[in-house]
Amino acid sequence: EVKLVESGGGSVQAGGSLRLSCAASGLTDSQTVTMGWFRQAPGKEHEGVAAIDSDGVTGYADSVKGRFTISRDNAKSTVYLQMNSLKPEDTAMYVCAARTGYVTAAQVLGIMRIAPHALDARGQGTLVTVSS
Repeated sequence: EVKLVESGGGSVQAGGSLRLSCAASGLTDSQTVTMGWFRQAPGKEHEGVAAIDSDGVTGYADSVKGRFTISRDNAKSTVYLQMNSLKPEDTAMYVCAARTGYVTAAQVLGIMRIAPHALDARGQGTLVTVSS
């Protein structure tokens, strides 16, 4: 069973930066997994933010392109989300997610948005609050 634990959320002023981490456990050495982040804000639909496949190919939502960067350290089974130039509309619960198998980052972004039940694992989330 794949388990994900996030860290790094917090409060920051608009224009600031935060770095989220997601540590995965339960993966086998031969397992292929695409990982990503989606966010949930009160009164809004959840949104796939960024994803990265096992080859390091990335995908981003239009709302965060140029500001957020996703990366992974396979040796540590950890995925990071560097968030720069944060805006109040980025305020949300950020949830780490994983989908095993040969799935592209773009596909996982779509899964996170329309079919989150198809994800193999999701974390508890970490709250990001951006004040103006």
